[in-house]
Amino acid sequence: MKLPPSVEMTTTRADFARLLPAAVNHVAFREEGNAFVHSGQTAVGERSQREWRITLDPMPALRIGSVVLERHRADFCFSGYHPDEIAAFMARFELYFRRGGG
Repeated sequence: MKLPPSVEMTTTRADFARLLPAAVNHVAFREEGNAFVHSGQTAVGERSQREWRITLDPMPALRIGSVVLERHRADFCFSGYHPDEIAAFMARFELYFRRGGG
């Protein structure tokens, strides 16, 4: 499944932050306000920088009867990545955040 550059997620911010390290293959990232950001070099010997940024914005809760689910919109932004790298990143991200129901 290819995720779009923006997805709605039924998750808490705490759960998102807990699952994110594995979803991004444990690369170092930092929190900047409502965003999670990773910056690094492109390839060995190259000087250009590349970065991914996931901005997590709260949305109104999803209510189904007495069940209330916290929701967020995750917006993805990539700079300096090849389309194949972005596709692999998104596939891994989707795998780690997939919920029951396949």
